[in-house]
Amino acid sequence: MNASLAPLFRSLGLALIIGLIPTGCSERSAPTESSPQVQATSSPGFINIVWKVSKSPSVAQGTLYVFLSDGTLVVASPHGKPALGTWRDVGGILTMVEEGIPYQVDVLNLSHDEFRIRSHNPGKPAEITFVPAEKPSRESP
Repeated sequence: MNASLAPLFRSLGLALIIGLIPTGCSERSAPTESSPQVQATSSPGFINIVWKVSKSPSVAQGTLYVFLSDGTLVVASPHGKPALGTWRDVGGILTMVEEGIPYQVDVLNLSHDEFRIRSHNPGKPAEITFVPAEKPSRESP
C-alpha cells in the first residue's frame, strides 16, 4: 500500500467502524431463530470497542475488529474490503462466525489495554492480541 495513503485508509476505516457503533447499523431485521443471541445478563468488556490487531501469526497487524452489542462482528483489514460476521457469548462460551464458519474462542486476557483471544479455527488454533484502536483526531475545517 502506498505509504501516503495509509493514514487516510486508517482514518476512513476507523471512522466507518466508529460510525456503526452508536447506531448498531441503521437497518434492522426482526430476530429469527438463526440470529446470534447475546446474553442480556452478560456484559463482556470488549463490546462496542474498536480493537486493532497488534500481534498474530495469522491475522494482519492493523486489522480492526468490532464486536457490536447486537451480535454483529465487523472486521476491516488494511488489505481488503470490510467484512461482517457474527459473534455470541452463550453460557460463557464465546463463538465468532466469519464467512459462515463458527469458531469457539477462548478469552486469554481482557483489560482496558489488551484483548487477547485464541480462536479454534480448523487446523492450528490462532492467537490474536488486540489493543484499543486510536480514535481519529477531529481536525478543524
